[in-house]
Amino acid sequence: MTELAIRRYPDPALATVCRPVERFDDGLRELADRLLAAMRAAPGIGITAAHVGLPLRLVVIELDGVVRFYADPVVEWASEERASHVEGSVSMPGVSDLVERPARVRVRFRHLDGREDREEATGLLAVCLQHEIDQLDGIFWLQRLTRLRRDRTVRRYEKLQRAQSVRNGP
Repeated sequence: MTELAIRRYPDPALATVCRPVERFDDGLRELADRLLAAMRAAPGIGITAAHVGLPLRLVVIELDGVVRFYADPVVEWASEERASHVEGSVSMPGVSDLVERPARVRVRFRHLDGREDREEATGLLAVCLQHEIDQLDGIFWLQRLTRLRRDRTVRRYEKLQRAQSVRNGP
């Protein structure tokens, strides 16, 4: 199984609106497993096919040792109640910031075998689902920040990238 390369901010693939999954077969299962491996190697707790340059509505989340796969997820309902949580991305390692989102959501999705399902989520799972579904819709998490916080976060990331280049050499 070849390793998937995670795209780094500001790669244009991260702004792509992903297409629905059309085939629920062994190929989809293999892709989901490869995404899981890439996410763990990053490391992270959530990843989409878009993070590796594939414009497909597929999400992998791993929380508390439980792996969840979501094909074609859509937020059906979101609470008016809001919650803030620190977010980051496997495509922008080393930086994070506080993002405010609905505290609870209900998501409609398909399992890897094509079965339709719904799930209500709160806490970190609700945050992850919204974050990854945004990514499928071409919305990178930075877009949820104020301009000032977004600019500050991008500068921190660029500084980290320069420091890594110096450490790793040409």
